[in-house]
Amino acid sequence: MTISPDMKIQVTKDGPYVVTGAVPLVEQIVETDDDGFAWEWQEGRTYEAAATFKLCRCGRSRTKPFCDSSHKRVGFDGTETADRSPYLDAAEVYQGPQMSLTDVAPLCALARFCAAHGNAWHLVERTDDERERRLLEHEATHCPSGRLVAWRGAQGQGGVPVEPDLPPSIGLVQDPPRGVSGPLWVRGGIPIESADGAPYEGRNRVTLCRCGESKNKPFCDGSHIQVGFRDDR
Repeated sequence: MTISPDMKIQVTKDGPYVVTGAVPLVEQIVETDDDGFAWEWQEGRTYEAAATFKLCRCGRSRTKPFCDSSHKRVGFDGTETADRSPYLDAAEVYQGPQMSLTDVAPLCALARFCAAHGNAWHLVERTDDERERRLLEHEATHCPSGRLVAWRGAQGQGGVPVEPDLPPSIGLVQDPPRGVSGPLWVRGGIPIESADGAPYEGRNRVTLCRCGESKNKPFCDGSHIQVGFRDDR
């Protein structure tokens, strides 16, 4: 599925995300392996793709994931505070023997796929081993926020980023191991526009806050775990 010209997510001032272009909306559930590590994404409920819909950003709607104007009732402050630098300008680079890893820590949504069977920052140091290379690619490509990107070769010197083939869609993250609901996982490069009209950098994987508590709005910073956010309440 390709991005249609109508697909867009508009951040509104102290209000919801306005989604246009009949973007598919599907639950994405964190699934653990036998050792208890976050390992795969399991698809859950699919919502009917309306041409335009509004998704709650304050975390207080009674009709989650959709907005019911509770942001007005609670006086939600949705000020966007995220750094707007391009990803690669902000990234730390970790170079291994055959692969590299880029990391923008403020984008972390605490999905924890990076910790399975040797964390990604250690795995990159051992990428002269095929098993370690595969593990690194698995962990980096399962990171929903795109904080981590694995590269075949040296980033910036002919290296090739390893990206999953994600259909343009929005995933409603559910995290049963932590007993919480997570962010909006924007997939496939859907354009995101700030409340001031400026576009954010287009990326294959982005997570947007929907608990209202992130200090890196509009992006998720993992606060949903700290506050115990649930979209069924």
